Amino acid sequence: MDFSTIFEKLYEMTAFSNIAAEPSFLIMYALGFLFLYLGIAKHYEPLLLIPIAMGILLANFPGGEMGVFGATDLLINGVNYHNVITLDNGNLANSFLATLKDGSQAYIYGDPITKVPFDVYHCSLPQIAHDLGLMNMIYYWLIKTGFIPPVIFMGVGAMTDFGPMLRNLKLAIFGAAAQVGIFSVILVAVGSGEFTPQEAGALGIIGGADGPTAIYTTIKLAPHLLGPIAIAAYSYMALVPVIIPMVVKLCCTKKELEINMKEQDKLYPNKLQIKNLRAAKIIFPIFVTVLVAIIVPSAVSLIGMLMFGNLIKEIGADTSRIADTASNALMNIATIFLGLSVGATMTVQSFLNWQTIGIVAGGFCAFAVSIAGGIFLVKLFNLFTKKKINPLVGACGLSAVPMASRVANDIATKINPKNNILNYCMSANISGVIGSAVAAGVLIAFLR
Repeated sequence: MDFSTIFEKLYEMTAFSNIAAEPSFLIMYALGFLFLYLGIAKHYEPLLLIPIAMGILLANFPGGEMGVFGATDLLINGVNYHNVITLDNGNLANSFLATLKDGSQAYIYGDPITKVPFDVYHCSLPQIAHDLGLMNMIYYWLIKTGFIPPVIFMGVGAMTDFGPMLRNLKLAIFGAAAQVGIFSVILVAVGSGEFTPQEAGALGIIGGADGPTAIYTTIKLAPHLLGPIAIAAYSYMALVPVIIPMVVKLCCTKKELEINMKEQDKLYPNKLQIKNLRAAKIIFPIFVTVLVAIIVPSAVSLIGMLMFGNLIKEIGADTSRIADTASNALMNIATIFLGLSVGATMTVQSFLNWQTIGIVAGGFCAFAVSIAGGIFLVKLFNLFTKKKINPLVGACGLSAVPMASRVANDIATKINPKNNILNYCMSANISGVIGSAVAAGVLIAFLR
């Protein structure tokens, strides 16, 4: 073997040859570095953006085998999962007989309960790990099965204080109003003819500004869009400090932003006062769980886990150990796996296409319309009441807790340092978490 052959082999061994053949990898590297910059230098949701950024980089280094593959890219045990059209019980343990489009048949190992053939996670985990690598095992085991989103909701519940919302229940309605962005974008997406109703539902849920909810809804309605929708949802959540001020500037006057909520409370005090707040905070998660389970059963996996996490927090010393685990260790583990595996879905093939660009644009519209929807409901409310509400409260109807409230409060205090509206914003913000999860349940029930 001469030196030229050796150098050629060395060159082919590196990623340079693949990058030279496919320069679009450089776009993905730029996206990964942008997310790292936003997370590290700008401190925009670093716990989310940094794992996502590293996942994007890992997935797009050729030869590293760290990218997540969609079912349409997979050929396992001689069966192309994209071509499976029927599925019957097989004679082998935990397997099914798949009939392919060419008429041939093959056994696929899978889940004997769900009997769904289109996703590779129904193969055994050792097979996925061996054939497709670590990141695919994490993704199909923890994300695609829908396991991680409810776990994260439990952690969010264990870190959430519903006290501000219970003290200002009237403001909670603005959390529901902010969901208008979800349904507006769904109608536009379906009307465009570019998205099926299921894909439009997954796209619209970005407007709820809740990453786990977006992932869970997409898994149920349009799993093939999970990568770009998750990236768009978490990107816009991280950009809340940019998007909210932009929408507020377009929709609000300075006079409206100067409304002082504490002065309004002095002029028009609340008639309803909760005498035993601790008891109310314990009863509330139980009541909401039962109510949602009866009215929107498809949302109970998210709402139920959110309320369970909150309940063990509010009970106090008796459940403090498991509340601490839910809000710290378990939440951190889930966030790591979620960020890395979601980032790893963003390969060149899945990201650089017109449908993904449409998702990114549609997600931004859903996000912005949700903020504007809350603001305009406040404006409408102020037309008919003496007690005025700062429109920034409506801008916090998103599920991005507590960042949206902090951003809105910063805007108010820059105009008037004495105008601290954080607690009022948290009321709408916290109700937005519940609202987005309920909206997701409604979409799943109607479109699945």
